[in-house]
This record gives sequence, structure tokens and C-alpha cells, in this order.
Amino acid sequence: MIAANGGRFHTAVAGPDDGDAPLVILLHGFPQFWWAWRHQLAMLGEAGYRVAAMDLRGYGGSDKPPSGNGIPSMAADVAGVVRSLGANRAVVIGHGIGGQVAWTMPSLAPGVTRAIGVLGAPHPVFLHSVAHRAAPARTLAHLAQFQLPWFPERAMTHGNLVEQLLHAWSAPGWRCPDVDLYTDAARLPFVAHSAMEQLRWLVRSTPRADGRRYRSSVSAPVRVPVLSLHGKSDRNLFPRACRRDHLMVRSRYSRVVVDGAGHFLPEEAADEVGELILAWLAELP
Repeated sequence: MIAANGGRFHTAVAGPDDGDAPLVILLHGFPQFWWAWRHQLAMLGEAGYRVAAMDLRGYGGSDKPPSGNGIPSMAADVAGVVRSLGANRAVVIGHGIGGQVAWTMPSLAPGVTRAIGVLGAPHPVFLHSVAHRAAPARTLAHLAQFQLPWFPERAMTHGNLVEQLLHAWSAPGWRCPDVDLYTDAARLPFVAHSAMEQLRWLVRSTPRADGRRYRSSVSAPVRVPVLSLHGKSDRNLFPRACRRDHLMVRSRYSRVVVDGAGHFLPEEAADEVGELILAWLAELP
């Protein structure tokens, strides 16, 4: 449990703890928690990196505040965790909504951000503009459903929404081995509401002042190295959702579309994702 940004965050840590090893922060997506990164956590730790897979605010063992569920607050959480772990800078790698947080770090927390990795997550500037063209109808229907009060929370806590999403967004034929674990984690008190409020913020903040400030803050090009991974069979957002991301990067931009994988890359292509990340980390300045 790490104290940061006025809260406490559950974090699974691997690798050397001597203070000299480069720090890598791993951020999960919806509807999962840190466990989604378990394979890469071990791989990076064994390779000599200090790795911290954290539960985002509202998930798992981390605090679940009743407000402040926007991406800027989550980026501040990550920056605080980096400092609490005793590091000056870290590589931040995120999947899904965790990828949106990673994209935000160079703008809102440039002092602690060495490089970023994003999995299945288009740049925030393009997220809204490409969603209606690069998202399947089922994804758009889910997003509309999530805007309703209490109904989607109940579908997570009393229904099988988590299982549905794990199946609907993954590559055809892949079955998540930990459906029950993710379902139970989503049924912890306040998790479902926190997760939905984060997704609602992405939509509802668009016309508001806080949303306009956020988009303005991330409109400047990213000036740290970026690794972008996307599953070729991602049924949440098609790979073409990220085709313009390179326009928002003024440093090295590495893009890989992973064959045979869907949205849940850290699990669907665990070894390949780990190897791609290790190769990219080895080339960072």
C-alpha cells in the first residue's frame, strides 16, 4: 500500500529494490486490476527492472474516493506513486483507460515521465473523433449504456457484464482464464461505481470546462519515446483508431499491431507483449 496524492494505492512490485534499477509503472484497463499484468511483471522484474503494477483509483485494493474520477486525477496518482517509490522518473505503460492515463503523463507530469507505452489506447486528442469510425457498434452501445445511472453498476455487481466484456473485446476463440477473479474484484464495494464514473468522465467532460482544459493540456505533442501496441483482432477499438497517433509525438514512436490478439493484450499475447516491451525499454536513452 503506497501513500500518494492524498490516497493509498495497492501496488504489486517486482525486481530489485536497490534504488538504481529503472522504474516501470504498469496500469491496467477496464474491467480488470493489476493482475492483468502478472506475466509482464515477472518478466520485467527478472530482467532487472523495478516494476510496479498498481491498482488505479477505484479498483482492487486502492482507495475509492467518491469524486475525482477523471483522467487528470489518475495521472496525479501515478506521479505520486512514482515519487513515493523513491524514483525521479519512470516509464509508464498503460492498457485501455490506463493507456489514456499514460498518454496524459508527459503533459501533466512531465518531470516524472521518462517514456510511455500504450496498449489499445488512441491518443486522447483523437479518442472522440475516431470512436464512431473505429469502434464496433457493440462498443458504442456499451459506452452509451455506461452513461445510465446505477444500471451498469448493477450489471457488474449482480450480473455478468464483466464476463461479457472480457469475451466481447478479446480475439475470437480466446477465453480469459480469470473471469471469476475479475468478476469478484468488480463486486468489491464501490469498484463498479468508480469504474463507471471514470468511463462517464471520458464522455460527459467533453463539453465541460474541465474536459476542455484537459484536451488543451494534452494537445501539445508528446516529447518522450512512445510504444504503441494494438491487437489486430481488438473488438473494442480497431487498430485504425491509432493510425494518427504518430502526429502527436515528437520523439521516437514505435508501433506494433499484434497478430491473433484482441483488446486484452497483456494476457492474450503475454510473452510477445513482454518481449516487445523489454526490447523497447532496452533502447530508451
